[in-house]
Amino acid sequence: MITAAPVRLAVVYYSSTGVNTEIAQLIAEAAEKAGAEVRLRKAAELAPQAAIDSNPAWAANHAATAGIATATPDDMIWADAVIFGSPTRFGNIASQLKQFIDTLGGLWMRGQLADKVYSGFTTSSSAHGGQESTLLALYNSVHHFGGILVAPGYTDPAKFADGNPYGTSHVDAQGHNPISDTTREAARVQAERVVHVAAALKGRLAT
Repeated sequence: MITAAPVRLAVVYYSSTGVNTEIAQLIAEAAEKAGAEVRLRKAAELAPQAAIDSNPAWAANHAATAGIATATPDDMIWADAVIFGSPTRFGNIASQLKQFIDTLGGLWMRGQLADKVYSGFTTSSSAHGGQESTLLALYNSVHHFGGILVAPGYTDPAKFADGNPYGTSHVDAQGHNPISDTTREAARVQAERVVHVAAALKGRLAT
């Protein structure tokens, strides 16, 4: 049950060719339907324009997401819950998202990242392409924050189809596999679970 004051959820992600953008939007939409107030935020791009322009899908996503605000530390202060998203990079998170997380040292030192709910999602080009290790690497930061990790687990029948208890994940096969209904359902389950747990925590802290 959602408390009188809605959960404030920040969806902070990085996407080069747009697959993570689509999942981030699915999560944001599902969270809003679950009663949350949502900020959709992208990590700042670090790659040079020449690299972006060399890949048509990357250039298209870069242009299409120009209107999405870039994440700032203020978004983390505002949020009761944060869902991070990143493609796999050698079994780790992308440097763009890592750069944003690395700017949060001041908030961490002041305890402003603690006691929030956190979760994550990822994509890879190939099956077994580092999805689980990417999410586990992301969650190392959550532990340092003193955050409350809320993975989807196998808490819904849809998760047995998706098969990843650590977070929503998708294999895009270099753009040949569009987002499936399985991934959409996984995103919904994760968003609803994060909102539900964050609402319960927010209600408890308010009493």
